Formats: sequence, C-alpha cells, structure tokens
Amino acid sequence: MELTDLFEMQKRLDTYIEENNGVERDVFREKLLALTVELAELANETRCFKFWSRKGPSPKPVLIEEYVDSIHFLLSLGILKGMEDLREWPEGEEKGDLTDLFIRTQRAVLDFGERQDRDSYEAVWVFYRAIAETLGFTADEMIQAYREKNNENYARQQRGY
Repeated sequence: MELTDLFEMQKRLDTYIEENNGVERDVFREKLLALTVELAELANETRCFKFWSRKGPSPKPVLIEEYVDSIHFLLSLGILKGMEDLREWPEGEEKGDLTDLFIRTQRAVLDFGERQDRDSYEAVWVFYRAIAETLGFTADEMIQAYREKNNENYARQQRGY
C-alpha cells in the first residue's frame, strides 16, 4: 500500500493542530503514548483477549476507525523523526493470533520509542499490516477510513475539541 498521500495528509493535519493549539515543543513522547493507547483501544474493541466473555468483537466499522486512529499517530511519529519518505507499507511475515500480535506490536512501538530509528519504525508498520490482515481490512478500506477520520479531526479542531 502506498503511504505518500497519507504522510502528506498527516503532515498538514499535524501542522494545523500545532498552529491551532500553539504547540512549540517536541511532542514525540505524547504521540508515542497516544499510539499505545489507540492500539489498546483497538485491542479492546476486538475483544480478542477477553476469554471470560462470550460477546464478540465490535462491528467492522468500529474496528477500522480505531485502527486508523493508530495510523494517524504512527504517521505523525514518522514525520517527527524524518521518516515520511517511507513510500510503501513494509512487508513482513509476522503471524499469530490477535492477542499475540497486539502484544508484539506494543513491544515494537515501545522499541521504536527507545531507538527512534528506521528499522524499528518499519517493524511497527509490519505488525500493523499483520493486524490489518488478521482483521480482514483491505488497503482501500484503510485509506478511505483514514481520509474520513482525517476530515473529522479537522472538524474537531474547528469545534475546539
């Protein structure tokens, strides 16, 4: 999946948010924490770890919205570290059930937070691909959901969210 347009849209949104809120400092740590929170919210909606419950996962539109919430922060972190030249979604062979993938993705996110290098950043993308494939999201669905959420984020800023 091509990432160039997503990075460009995210860069514009980040600039808008930072100017709109007078942000003049490095917010890498805040965005890293936001990414881990959004990933956990997605895990919660899948209910993959809730062995004690018979209730199934949230509907696909809810899952994909939570998924792209994470993608916003993943893109934003890459921009902060000068990695927006990543044009294609990195390929990888990560497999496992959703619980395993969420745990391993959290580790990869935290590893990127420590190392802040290209290899660790791409590793996070590989895990996100595995989660998307496991959830049955297509590239077109993800791009459309990202665009919709991007527009919603502008609207939220205009409403003083």
